Amino acid sequence: MQTFVISVLVFGLIILVHEFGHFLAARALGVKVLEFAVGFGPQLFSVRRKETAYSLRVVPLGGFVRLAGTNPEEDDMDDPRGFNNQPVLRRMAIIFAGPLMNFMLAVALFSYIAFSYGIATPITSTTVVGDVIPGYPAAEAGLQAGDTIVRVDGVEVTAWDDLVRLIQQSPGRPLVLTVLRDGETIMLTVVPVENQQQPGKGFIGIAPPVNISRPGFLGAVEAGARRTVDVTVVWIRSLVLMVLNRIEADIAGPVGIGRLVGQALEMGLANLLYLAGALSANIGLFNLLPIPALDGSRLVFLGIEGVRGRPIDPEKENFIHFVGFVLMMLLIVVVTYQDIAKLDLGG
Repeated sequence: MQTFVISVLVFGLIILVHEFGHFLAARALGVKVLEFAVGFGPQLFSVRRKETAYSLRVVPLGGFVRLAGTNPEEDDMDDPRGFNNQPVLRRMAIIFAGPLMNFMLAVALFSYIAFSYGIATPITSTTVVGDVIPGYPAAEAGLQAGDTIVRVDGVEVTAWDDLVRLIQQSPGRPLVLTVLRDGETIMLTVVPVENQQQPGKGFIGIAPPVNISRPGFLGAVEAGARRTVDVTVVWIRSLVLMVLNRIEADIAGPVGIGRLVGQALEMGLANLLYLAGALSANIGLFNLLPIPALDGSRLVFLGIEGVRGRPIDPEKENFIHFVGFVLMMLLIVVVTYQDIAKLDLGG
């Protein structure tokens, strides 16, 4: 139950921040905001402030913003402050503000982690093992944190980069590690698996020791921005590799992400905040993809309108977004089923 509640809060925060971005941009650019809702479904209560209704809905997952001039069946489409009557660049700014807020949330969370917990800098001048990841070849072979790897298949290694290079060159091939532990020399055999993030390269699941530094406020913000960029680049690289069929498609649905939240929660608040930051950045980027029903697709349509000098038929555009929405819902159902199946297989 705790994992479920935390998962709902994390998802809700990310979606709410996204919608808040649309809200702030619309208000700043003079577009009439009819409603800002927290949650979905039937309305629990609503408070009106000037022209905007602020409501709380039954399902506490995110929220939505309703702008004037977006629903021909309900709105006054001739309202000069309606979204539909704004210049193309102004409408694009309002749409882009949602994903932008997701990136800003990621920067804020990563900055908080850097400021409160410090920045871990890998120590790569030695071959001392700082951490061993459970379930990977190194752990299965008996390698332990604190061990010093002095040779790989008889080749002496004195720096972490040398060690990594030899392991990456040997996916699927047994390697004999000469290890120094508590003054004694032992021999361990590991078989590197293929690194899913770097196809064709070996990986055994070890990490170097780290040095923890605590930056000031500005340093933490800089570190948060860099981490957001790094997470985004990794996501783009993985997406490209999946499209090219270089790595296996591994998409997590709500259940799978819930499991990740549970694991992060067990490892502490910093890990949970890191996961939330990574999810926020990924959702921001995902929304910018040119997929119907997402912000990226709407930006594409607005770009076409700007080039043509006239909008695409609203009925055709709405139909395309509707089809995209239905296909995404079907994908979520399929991925959720696979996530549940994995839970069942895991006992």
